Amino acid sequence: MNKFKTEIKWGFIFSGCALLWALFEKQMGWHSELINKQLMYTNLFALVAIVVFVLALLDKKKNDFKGEMTWKQGFISGIVLSAVVALLSPATQYITQVYISPEYFSNIVAYIVEAGRMKEDKALEFFNLNNYIRQGIFTALSMGVVTAAIVSFALKNKKQ
Repeated sequence: MNKFKTEIKWGFIFSGCALLWALFEKQMGWHSELINKQLMYTNLFALVAIVVFVLALLDKKKNDFKGEMTWKQGFISGIVLSAVVALLSPATQYITQVYISPEYFSNIVAYIVEAGRMKEDKALEFFNLNNYIRQGIFTALSMGVVTAAIVSFALKNKKQ
């Protein structure tokens, strides 16, 4: 466990950033009166996610690998970080949907149905806590692996 202390730390930091982002979205009105903007603007969180990944792998490189890191070392570290984020994702989603923005699902369903994008039964099937938890886990793992591969390549400085 001590071997992955850095990844665990940054997994919690990532989850904290996700909660702060949810609070930011709510404060911007993207969960209520400006719900029509949420589906587009929520993607901006990807920039935050990338920054956190870069900082996490820089921390790993500097403090665990003494400034010398191969692509493989960075990639493995990024995969572990992704797994930590995926494990924390259900709690992050729960806190977001129950405490930060409990009205989000009813608002997004009403908007989607009113806009004619989905029938109500399909919208309710898609926009709910269980589905968002599954999506959060899948997204953390899939996007995390891709981000880890790219960031590790950019930060490597040691031949394998």
